[in-house]
Amino acid sequence: MEGLAVLRGFSPDQLKLLRPLFTLFYHPVGTLLFQQGEPADYFFILIQGEVAIRFKPEDGPELMVSHIRSEGVIGWSAAIGSPQYTSSAICTTDCKTMRVRRLALRHLYQLNPQLGSTFLQRLAELIEARLHSNHPQLIALLEQGMSLKLDQPVAAG
Repeated sequence: MEGLAVLRGFSPDQLKLLRPLFTLFYHPVGTLLFQQGEPADYFFILIQGEVAIRFKPEDGPELMVSHIRSEGVIGWSAAIGSPQYTSSAICTTDCKTMRVRRLALRHLYQLNPQLGSTFLQRLAELIEARLHSNHPQLIALLEQGMSLKLDQPVAAG
């Protein structure tokens, strides 16, 4: 687990705090990790395999958005505080993932802001690699999602 890019450079004490956030899963080919429109409760770090991201617009057929490979982040709507997944994710090969519950990450972020912020920086780097996007904007989105109170609803927008 410590060999993953998202966890490199953390001290043993920090890893002790992070380890309980992750649950390891094995998924056979064809497994649906989440469906578009479902509550965004978890995000995944793909350790091994490939996952297809699909989007179904209201007025058209389902579209293949991307293929995620090892060390990619899947379902990051959960990390930015979105109430629902905006796409679906299906394993196109046998996969190994680490799943993180959004509320657990938010709780860590609120109890240990420095560790939470460092973890979010690493998460943003993984997402940025996928999107070729603006790093500061990703950090702002992730921090906004984590700074919500645990019982506060997320505004759709």
